[in-house]
Amino acid sequence: MDLQLTEGTSKLHVRLIKKFLEVIHKEPRDVTKTELRQYLKSIKTSMAPSTYKNILASLKRYYRDFLGMKDLVNTFKFPELNFKPIKVPSKKDLAIFYQALKEPRDPALFLVFASSGLRHSKVLSLDRFENVNFEKRLLTPNKENNESKHTWVSFYNGEAEKALSEYLNSRKDSDPRLFPISKRHVLRMFKRASEVTGIKITPQLLRDWFCCEMGELGVQDRYVDAFCGRVPRSILARHYTDYSPEKLKRIYDKAKIKVLN
Repeated sequence: MDLQLTEGTSKLHVRLIKKFLEVIHKEPRDVTKTELRQYLKSIKTSMAPSTYKNILASLKRYYRDFLGMKDLVNTFKFPELNFKPIKVPSKKDLAIFYQALKEPRDPALFLVFASSGLRHSKVLSLDRFENVNFEKRLLTPNKENNESKHTWVSFYNGEAEKALSEYLNSRKDSDPRLFPISKRHVLRMFKRASEVTGIKITPQLLRDWFCCEMGELGVQDRYVDAFCGRVPRSILARHYTDYSPEKLKRIYDKAKIKVLN
């Protein structure tokens, strides 16, 4: 509440701090800087820089913001993450992967991911009665109390509309969620299809594909960022650009993004 973190971020911090305390075997306030340094050194060589960065971020949150012991962690710097060019799948790969999705829900979920650019957590949190305008194919995710993540609106294309209609018609439950499925099940579903096809695709990769595809279709970065829920990068984009749903829909429809053909 104090730091306006999302529930998911808070849970990640708690999980990583629990692992640290299990290893250190001491009262948290009795940990010395030398012991903390030794712990970080022991994990740094065996983990990706991004994972190490997450662990250090959790330790800083815990000691600096929660226990008020900022002197213990203030000298530890985050590693520089090397830029790695993104390689997105081709439409042929997307089509092959799509054919491996058998449940009515899975193709609809795949196409909403690919044609909206939304984070998978946002898609899974959609309420079909409150967050979805089926007539306009408009998605309005709930906003998060988090300073680093923003939400505008996005849309899904005609391919997703057809798959979504078939999926919803097959449902017999009254669950208000558009996709009543956990993140774990989503990742498992994508992993199965990847094993069947030999093509590795994840929800995040579909988000990356959306950004690249929209760019090739001539959509300006500021609007791609808006569809994806990112903060506009420039002063011009932040303060002098129309991000109304009506404007964004015109831009989205003009792009005519296609996932499978």
